[in-house]
Amino acid sequence: MMFAVAMTFIDQTIVSIAAPDIVRELGLSSSGMQWVVNAYLLALAAFFALGGRLADLYGPRRVVVIGTLVFVVSSVLCGCVPEGGAAQAWLIIFRATQGLGAALLFPAALAVVVAVFPVERRGRALALFFGVTGALTAIGPLLGGWLTNWTWRAVFWVNVPVAIVALVLTAMAHISDRRRSGTLDVKGAALIAAGMGLSVLGFQQAFSWGWDSWATWVCIGGGLAILAGFVRFERKAEHPLIDLRVFRDRAFTMDAAVLFFSMLAFVPLFFFTSVYAQVSLSASPNQAALFLLYFFVGFAIASQWGGRILDKKGARPALKLGTAVGCVGFALWANKLTDLSMHDQWPYAALAGAGIGFVLAPASTDAVNRAIGASYGEVTGITQTVRNYAASVGLAVYGTILTHVTTDKVVGTLTGKGMSAADADTVARDVTESITGSGDSRPPTGTGTGPAAEATRESMSAIRMDFAEANQWVFYGMAIALGIGYLCALRHPGGKVDANAKVEEPAGQAH
Repeated sequence: MMFAVAMTFIDQTIVSIAAPDIVRELGLSSSGMQWVVNAYLLALAAFFALGGRLADLYGPRRVVVIGTLVFVVSSVLCGCVPEGGAAQAWLIIFRATQGLGAALLFPAALAVVVAVFPVERRGRALALFFGVTGALTAIGPLLGGWLTNWTWRAVFWVNVPVAIVALVLTAMAHISDRRRSGTLDVKGAALIAAGMGLSVLGFQQAFSWGWDSWATWVCIGGGLAILAGFVRFERKAEHPLIDLRVFRDRAFTMDAAVLFFSMLAFVPLFFFTSVYAQVSLSASPNQAALFLLYFFVGFAIASQWGGRILDKKGARPALKLGTAVGCVGFALWANKLTDLSMHDQWPYAALAGAGIGFVLAPASTDAVNRAIGASYGEVTGITQTVRNYAASVGLAVYGTILTHVTTDKVVGTLTGKGMSAADADTVARDVTESITGSGDSRPPTGTGTGPAAEATRESMSAIRMDFAEANQWVFYGMAIALGIGYLCALRHPGGKVDANAKVEEPAGQAH
């Protein structure tokens, strides 16, 4: 199952590295390339709940196989995109079907792992699962940089051998395909897909459209309204897509809340750290990927430790420790960003990674352990939907903060060098394009002729510092998110789930 899920994690970051080559060869627009990246994440967010329910109804092994096939066929078609006018639509469509395949695959794979291990061993088992698969996200940029030297199409084709091995291992594992009775809630699936998709679209496009755009708020507001309608519908459905009774368990609700605030930092971190390294530290894409490895050293070690804490003491101690460590780690890391030294930052990057590592597996595992009637696929669908929704919100909010702060600081620097306000604003917007998804390999250089280019060249060191200072706001924001997560962890009732999936009451506290 780890091998199967590896594709979906690597794919979240590998395509961004190849983006400049894809744009150059196929002639895509900047917004078109954004959609190639976002279509995958949008489909993930929209269909995770459906994937979890299908795993329950039709058996997790079958859904793992179907999800793997959908994912790998879509990957091949992405790599075979023809040149010409149809290229952009082709890539966007099959990136979306890749996301659909991942949304089917991941909840089913996790349901298989959960079903195999008894409750008392799940903490360590899922710590290994999340630790390894989470760390694979960092491999994406490294692998992408190497494959792109051959052809950018290889970043999609690399999924083929991985999928073949995953399917062979799935067959060899002789997984039992336990099914649950019930029917598929088609209307509920359509409502949550529309609500999640529309609201995530609004968050994703907030940077391009602007927070003052009516389109941004129509998408966000409309999506949230549809989700509210979904909740009302599910309460009355005979066979709901999501059994909302699970949220009556305060421990489950707090697990989901801690995951949400932790993922506000975890997934956006890959993007903002890579851009910071390339712009402020003048690092290559591969060097930027190595920068992320500091974070994952802490993440991998703490994941295993967090799993053991969960097995022995329950989720609450791990969640409190993780959110506190993560809050401190991100705050200290933010403070060191303006040193412009990758080497000096590694202890704080590792500390921030450790905080997320302590949280991710225990929160996810504890939530699954509290599934109603052992509906592991359904509950996994809920937790993964929360994770992806938080990632979209984090990217939008932090992206907006970085854009505005960077623009203001660079304008101030350039006007101080004698550049006109209009030229300074143009150069500042070129700098902020580094966060649009297609500008990662194009940090400002000040090349060219004329007074504006000369002033830019003279100001490059100051501009890199401006960008680093703007990133400080983002990383402090991540620290605040973990701090709010800590407050949620304090409200977790504690206790463990025993082998019969019943909660052991903490001393002196009613469940």
